[in-house]
Amino acid sequence: MKLDLRDAKDCKFDAVSLGEVMLRLDPGEGRIRTARSFRAWEGGGEYNVVRGLRRCFGLKTAVITALAENEIGYLVEDFILQGGVDTSLLRWMPTDGIGRVCRNGLNFTERGFGIRGAKGCSDRANTAISKAKPEDFDFDHIFGELGVRWFHTGGIYAALSEQASETVIAAIKAAKKYGTIVSYDLNYRPSMWSAIGGQEKAQEVNREVAKYVDVMIGNEEDFTACLGFRIEGQDESLKELNIEGYRKMISEAAKSYPNFKAVATTLRTVRTATVNDWSALCWAEGKIYKAKDYKGLEIMDRVGGGDSFASGLIYGLMTSGDAELAVNYGAAHGALAMTTPGDTSMARRKEVEAVMGGAGARVQR
Repeated sequence: MKLDLRDAKDCKFDAVSLGEVMLRLDPGEGRIRTARSFRAWEGGGEYNVVRGLRRCFGLKTAVITALAENEIGYLVEDFILQGGVDTSLLRWMPTDGIGRVCRNGLNFTERGFGIRGAKGCSDRANTAISKAKPEDFDFDHIFGELGVRWFHTGGIYAALSEQASETVIAAIKAAKKYGTIVSYDLNYRPSMWSAIGGQEKAQEVNREVAKYVDVMIGNEEDFTACLGFRIEGQDESLKELNIEGYRKMISEAAKSYPNFKAVATTLRTVRTATVNDWSALCWAEGKIYKAKDYKGLEIMDRVGGGDSFASGLIYGLMTSGDAELAVNYGAAHGALAMTTPGDTSMARRKEVEAVMGGAGARVQR
């Protein structure tokens, strides 16, 4: 498939994301409600993608975000720097001593085990990036003067506030103006849209965004909730996935938005919190490609699996233009990311390619 990527020599960055980066507090094997200690990580639906592209796949990436200028903000910045993601596009927002002006987002997440599902408890209202407006970022400078080959953002950030939705659309339009490829992960979270208009608002925003997107990504429910596409014969509880229904839905989405160059969806059947069946589909140039099946995938921490799928998919599309190869990069990278704790990938490209090639889990000495 032909993506018409900008020449790398004309761009400072291979990929840039726009979204919130939170401090994740993880109780390990325990529960949030009974924890006496937490392990700290950084994470965010859009940021996780460019971190994976940097740390696993070696691309030059940056994050467009805002942090309240205090000690928590500095801690999040330190995590981002450790991940190798460029922070020069980060905007520091002044705040008061207790977060009335703005604050930094917190995300408490327990992993779940067996019959007990994973559980998240976000604390992210009034954050610096949710209050940022389009004029707070110089998108012409970022996409025009600096140059970006690929831009990624998503529905989690768009749902943070009215301003966030406006900022997403402004950024995407600027990216398209300068010839940057745009990917978007629908990532529907009903709790986040509830205060700003619910599912009706989510569809209004996402249908506008979709007009400018080159590569649209979603999971089992996103295309229905965000764009109104129904999956025929789908089990309401999602205990079993109707693959043929997904194929038809993706084809319908591609017809409705002829600007889509690729459409991808993850396929997850949750057997237990720690055992899932995992795969993915990708539509491109009228054909649908299915990734290798990872049946009975044992999971340590499922959070960020979809983001790591996105980064693998993007890497495959950027480097090969081969949708079948790309969806397999995505599925393998997402599978590996769910075997380690935290939102972000700890895999390396050679590990991903080994899994794609059927490598087993024997000890390496």
